Amino acid sequence: MLRIHFTAEDLARTTLAAEPDPLWELLLSLHMLQVNDGPVPFGTWRQRIRRRLPRDLVAPLAALAPPVGYSPDFLTPSEEPIGTGDFGTSLNLMLSTPRKRIQHDLSKLAARPAAAGWVRHLAEGGAEPLNRLGHVARAYHQGALAPYWASLSAAVRADHRERATQLATGGVGSVLAGIHPRARWRDQVLEIEPFADQDLHLDGRGLRLQPSYFCWRQPTKLENHDLSPVLVFPITTAGGLVRGDQVIEDTQQRLGALLGRTRAAVLALTVKGCTTTELANACDITLATASHQTAVLRGAGLIESQRQGKSVLHLATPLGLALLEGRGPSASESGSPELPDHGP
Repeated sequence: MLRIHFTAEDLARTTLAAEPDPLWELLLSLHMLQVNDGPVPFGTWRQRIRRRLPRDLVAPLAALAPPVGYSPDFLTPSEEPIGTGDFGTSLNLMLSTPRKRIQHDLSKLAARPAAAGWVRHLAEGGAEPLNRLGHVARAYHQGALAPYWASLSAAVRADHRERATQLATGGVGSVLAGIHPRARWRDQVLEIEPFADQDLHLDGRGLRLQPSYFCWRQPTKLENHDLSPVLVFPITTAGGLVRGDQVIEDTQQRLGALLGRTRAAVLALTVKGCTTTELANACDITLATASHQTAVLRGAGLIESQRQGKSVLHLATPLGLALLEGRGPSASESGSPELPDHGP
């Protein structure tokens, strides 16, 4: 069992990310790509990525991210600002990790008989293997995550809204206990099974709570307790990822008869996020009509609207994404065997 010990200062400094973390999603998606678990939220995505991404692109990353056991802490910098959503900034931060820390983390992988030769080469230092890591990470993100990022982000934001309501009604303790069915909050200690028996003392640093789409069944964390504490946990509803371009291309035929062609087009455009003005221009309708269409979709729970300065940004909710893909939303499953650090 993992026991995370909080002080009053830790509770005051505990944060809940509202957006997915690019590098945690990259790491955890690699875990899910190598197994066959979670057929509902990951099955279609996994089949597409296995067909489309070449093995010589995935293999170097898979060697760093085995689906069971330890994955190097430096792959997911804990110092990253919460909710930046900027993959380039996150990757540069990871690649600038001090050489000694990279070598320390990779030594745990290089010692394994199955470790790839390039991983051992990376652990020895040098610019070439680090450059290769950056290249394959960018290519993998572009092919496996970027086309689905709007869908993934919408699901994480929906989970954040639920937990923000929980915070307002039940306090920090209820949010901490609610991250997993086998988590308990008592005497300022968060207990989580089925981690190996260990204690994490926050010592005034607080805790970053990071919801994740690709986190499967159980929370995970960094192995090194001296790093800035972060606890990554699965969102409650992950019904399957939708490609943004696929949604816009297919919606007219599949939903036009049900919602009307204009409303279906508006819903499709909100997958990537659109302001009212952008929707009006894209659909060749007036601002008043665009506002009316978004009000109807928002009332049906298919989109959410957020004010950003003088504009209002409209984003499809998980329910809206499920409708666009022609499926029903489903809750993520729970319960699994013992969980190692930094892995599903």
